Amino acid sequence: MSDRHDTAEGRPAYWIDGTRLEAPRLDPGLYIVATPIGNLGDMTLRGLATLAAADVVACEDTRTSRVLFERFGLRSRLVAYHEHNADKMRPRILEMLGEGKTVALVSDAGTPLVSDPGYRLVAEAAAAGHAVVPIPGASAMLAALVTAGLPTDTFLFLGFLPVKASQRRRRLEEIGTIPATLVVYEAPHRLVECLADMVAIFGPDRPAAVARELTKRFETVRRGALGSLHDEFAAAEAIRGEIVVVVGPPATAAVEIDIDAALADALARLSVKDAAEEVARIAGKPRREVYARALELKKAGDGPR
Repeated sequence: MSDRHDTAEGRPAYWIDGTRLEAPRLDPGLYIVATPIGNLGDMTLRGLATLAAADVVACEDTRTSRVLFERFGLRSRLVAYHEHNADKMRPRILEMLGEGKTVALVSDAGTPLVSDPGYRLVAEAAAAGHAVVPIPGASAMLAALVTAGLPTDTFLFLGFLPVKASQRRRRLEEIGTIPATLVVYEAPHRLVECLADMVAIFGPDRPAAVARELTKRFETVRRGALGSLHDEFAAAEAIRGEIVVVVGPPATAAVEIDIDAALADALARLSVKDAAEEVARIAGKPRREVYARALELKKAGDGPR
């Protein structure tokens, strides 16, 4: 039995509202434990029992995890495991698992590995024959999805989009026509730029929701068309907090159209760029693909007859 378990009470435990609850022993292995995304009341009983009984808890930031530990009287050993020290710490954690210890992995908030480091550790632990046990719980992605009021039967989680505008637009063009609800994490200082790119590529009328500070005191969820959401946040004095953007799937009513005929009509009224954007939006096709075809038609139309 490890030193941290040699308490006056004799068994690992956690506390809820002044009541001490003993944690059952764990089989050796790597436990992936979800933690709250804001409201500590969202911590699950199974998660608490796992953290209490683990020999070691690997976390992104020991200071952040210590807040959770103090709230519930957890005394397990904390070690830092994040993207900057993963290559150094991963062999040490695998060594612990090889010695038959129980290791719990947590992120600063939510479910580990969801837009957080950890998948290499899981892959190598599984490859080495160690048990990998999920302890589910809070997730900002799922919390935003279920409150957005958009279709949930098929969805695509994208994590954080690229920071550079050109790369972000290219990514949006790649996934804009997928028949699924899109879920994106975004930093507050980039939200307006992100929404502007979505309006340009998806169109202003596509339904969406912006969820901010989920489960926290100032939780807000704004729902509406992308264009109106962009205008609302562009006019805001300051945008703070953790943000999830949810975008509904593209409309399917007019997908099957004659691209060449639509481009010919649009090119008679608009520039190549604007014509391609209009037809791509109507047809639900990638803008780059339609733009390339528009250039071909324009060139053919301007050539010798």
